[in-house]
Parts: sequence; C-alpha cells; structure tokens
Amino acid sequence: MAKIDRVMVGEGLMVENRPDESGLDLLNVAHIDLIIGPRGSAAEDAFCRTLTDQKEGVNGLLAIVAPNMMVKPNTVMFNKVTIRNGRQAVQMFGPAQRGVSMAVMDCVADGTIPVEEADDLFICVGVFIDHRADMDDRIQDWNYEATKMAIKNAVEGKPKAAEVLKAYKATAHPFAARSKEERNRRKADIAISEMRMRNPTFPRLPIEDESTKAVQELKDRKSHVTS
Repeated sequence: MAKIDRVMVGEGLMVENRPDESGLDLLNVAHIDLIIGPRGSAAEDAFCRTLTDQKEGVNGLLAIVAPNMMVKPNTVMFNKVTIRNGRQAVQMFGPAQRGVSMAVMDCVADGTIPVEEADDLFICVGVFIDHRADMDDRIQDWNYEATKMAIKNAVEGKPKAAEVLKAYKATAHPFAARSKEERNRRKADIAISEMRMRNPTFPRLPIEDESTKAVQELKDRKSHVTS
C-alpha cells in the first residue's frame, strides 16, 4: 500500500534572531506552504497549473538540485510575495530553489518519501522571500529547514486536530498583533519603566519577550519533527 496515497498538506517556518541580536530576522524568514500527492490527484492538477500559469511578479519554477537535474518527486515552487526586482528573482531561482530542492531529495534519502513512490508524486511549494531579504545563506538554509519540516509534517499528518485543540490558546505567533492582554501588559511595562527612570532603586522584574517565546516554540516543534 502506498504511503502517500492522497493529497497531504504541510507547513514549516524557520526564523532566528538577526546576527546582531537586534530582534527576529524578519527580512530572511522562511515560510513554506506545501501540498504533496500522487499522480491523478488534485496535487498533480495544481502542479500543472502552477507551472504553466505565469504572471508578472508571480512565477512557478521547477525545483532543481543543479541544471538539467530536477528533483523527484516533481516539485514546483511559487512565490508568495510579488517579485519586485532582479535581486529578489535571483534569490528565488538561486538560494531558495537550492534549499527547497535539497530538502525534497533528503526526504527521499531518509525514507520520509518512499523512493519507489517518488516518480509518481507531485509537490507544490509556496516560498516566502521578502523583497528586502539580505542574506542569501539564510534564505537557502532556512528554506531547506522549513521545506523539510513541511514535508515531514504533511506525510505524518501533523499536527493532529487534537494536538492543536489542546495547545492553540497557549501558543505565541512571532508576527501576530498583540492581544488585548499583551497590550495591557505593555502599558504596565511602560509605566514600570517610567517609574524606574524616576527612581533607580525601583526593583527590576524580568519581562517575557513574546517573540523569544515564539521562536523557542518553533525550535521545540522542529526538534520534535526531526527526532
């Protein structure tokens, strides 16, 4: 019985702090949306449409590990951010393509995707590249990690609905707007900061950083997927 016998959906995000520790590296963040499915499924239809329906600023391209060597399963990439300039296009066709392609082939090599099924599967990969992205090595490495995570999640059917239901209220999103509670807490933090300025002896209490919490959750989930 085939391991991948229907359309499967996966997602993966990879981000860390900027090299200077000034905050999350939102310029080079990698976020992958992915579907995989067998020949004759909606995944094959989506693959064909993505590859042939080219528009200005929105392009589909085959994932290749090197010129004249496309990956198996057949994989098409598409950009989720409108390509505005030549640099962004090269980043899509260069480091992002290399990262996605190597992730696909490594998933075949490690058995996540059975090699005997690979010739008859189709993968569609949505890639996020900010038009201000400035570190090609991170684009390549993080899209590799995010794609590999998305494939494994898709094939393993993760997360399960019960897992999401149990944990979703306590999770943190690195790009979310602040909740009402967080905004109120921020006002309290500002008030405390002002009191500290007026009174240097005011006790200093640790303040939880929501972005740091979100990144740690991402790392914990990544460790769980790759273990």
